Amino acid sequence: MFREMRRMNQRLPEEESLEILGRGSYGVLAVAGDGGYPYAVPLNYLYHAGKIYFHCAKSGHKLDAILREDKVSFCVTAEDRVVPEEFATDFKSVIAFGRAHILEDGPEKREAIERLAAKYSPGLEKEGAQEIARDWDRLCMVALSIEHVTGKEGLKLSRLRRERAAGR
Repeated sequence: MFREMRRMNQRLPEEESLEILGRGSYGVLAVAGDGGYPYAVPLNYLYHAGKIYFHCAKSGHKLDAILREDKVSFCVTAEDRVVPEEFATDFKSVIAFGRAHILEDGPEKREAIERLAAKYSPGLEKEGAQEIARDWDRLCMVALSIEHVTGKEGLKLSRLRRERAAGR
């Protein structure tokens, strides 16, 4: 169902791809937007237990698109360094494909928003709990259940990886 990566020599190991998802600070969610146009929006997120979580308002373009079509993709870039003299870019990125769904009030929604708050506001658990309590009724949490993940690195980085593996 999912295409194989064309440049398999640049593919990141799955564990490294998942590590990148875990430590990233933002990603870009792509959905089937209005009128058949793609809609891609950068957002903060949490990767936990094989899912990607994010929050949003209870109405809007992103949520309307997810309700219409739950198949989405999510991209995170871990490195991005242009090397002008080599006409290249050293990069690492990950794309996750899956299905997004709204979390109803319950333990998964509560755990997801608490972990998200802890990720972006470490050491402010008390304040985060107050913020969550104040906004709970307006809070929409979405979970992206991942079906397929691919990671890719720039050509130079993949060559260095192969050389290290060969002991050079």
